[in-house]
Amino acid sequence: MLQEASEKRKKIATAIAFSSIPLSGFMTDIYLPSFPSMAKDLQVPEHDVQLTLTVFLLSYGISQLFIGSVLDSIGRYKPKLISLVILITCSILISLTNSITLISLLRIVQGAAISLMVVANRAFFVDMYQGEKLKNYLSYFTIVWSCGPILAPFLGGYLEKLFSWHANFYFLAIYGSILLVLDLIFSGETLINRKKFNLKEVTVLYKSMLSNPMFILGIITLGIAYSVVMVFNISGPFIIENAFHQNSVVIGYCTLILGFSWMIGGILSKKLAHFNFQKRIFIPSTIQLIVIFMLLVISFGYENLYVLMLFAFIIHICSGFLYTIFFTNSMLYFPNNAGIAGGLLGGLVYVITSITSFMISNFGKVSTQLDLSWRYLIMSTIMFVVILYSLWLIRRKEY
Repeated sequence: MLQEASEKRKKIATAIAFSSIPLSGFMTDIYLPSFPSMAKDLQVPEHDVQLTLTVFLLSYGISQLFIGSVLDSIGRYKPKLISLVILITCSILISLTNSITLISLLRIVQGAAISLMVVANRAFFVDMYQGEKLKNYLSYFTIVWSCGPILAPFLGGYLEKLFSWHANFYFLAIYGSILLVLDLIFSGETLINRKKFNLKEVTVLYKSMLSNPMFILGIITLGIAYSVVMVFNISGPFIIENAFHQNSVVIGYCTLILGFSWMIGGILSKKLAHFNFQKRIFIPSTIQLIVIFMLLVISFGYENLYVLMLFAFIIHICSGFLYTIFFTNSMLYFPNNAGIAGGLLGGLVYVITSITSFMISNFGKVSTQLDLSWRYLIMSTIMFVVILYSLWLIRRKEY
């Protein structure tokens, strides 16, 4: 058991766990700047390339719904090692193929594997730490995770320019291999009391979690907050290349900037954790809605990449702020069933995100700043309504 190891080894294992967190962000974002070139190279429509991300997110989300209960029964360590082997293998296979169908199938497998690793990582911290230390680590989750969206597209843009889109997946294979070696050397099992898998008990737990209105509203808010970011991630590369006539490196810089904005939102949320919860969720959601409305009005008569990036920067700060608040609160509702709660939370968040991503990709072509603004507005309005309902429940003390 890792709990019985030396403090030095525990610290190293914790550092490795934190290093694993950005991998999911790299899996989704590193090849975003390559979307246009992939469409050309594979000779497929834009939405077929976007679909490789949508099916990844859907697989990632659905898998998490079931993985939590399994990890609470069999442990965290070995499943995580298996997931890394699968991720490495799939990344290499994607690098070697030019079939969009095979890429989509492999992305589905990767989605399931990364969900296994992510749920195991979340449970790692709940197993190893308690009280304020646990809360402190959980609040760092979204900040560390945001390193993926920050660095991945920036790196992916240069890999695309220097080599080709295939290089993005070779990088993922290398990243996964390093984590696998480090885990084999320093990490270990963290689950002390394994719970025998019982479908009836799991069903009761799911019902209990799904009957908690604030837990469910938190999940919906998390899904929509991330969907706001996905509006740009899915459509931005094509707009930047086709409407603003820029290359993959510029796309990488743009997503790098917006990745920083997400991280800034998370850091601000952590710094302001002592403020009233109701104000902390109402103010940023209101600011985001106002900023998006301003961008929409401007976009009717003027479109400019710098203007778009300025407004998107503020919009993503607000989403990062809200995501960190609701993630930290939601993970603390069921500490005795961290695997199941984390899996249910993460699963439903990404199911929501995959559905909205599919809608963004298929409900009309997004080719201008105005198109992007409308989709920002729709997502932000939905989130604002959910937050207002959450505030109403808090005031009524029905949660």
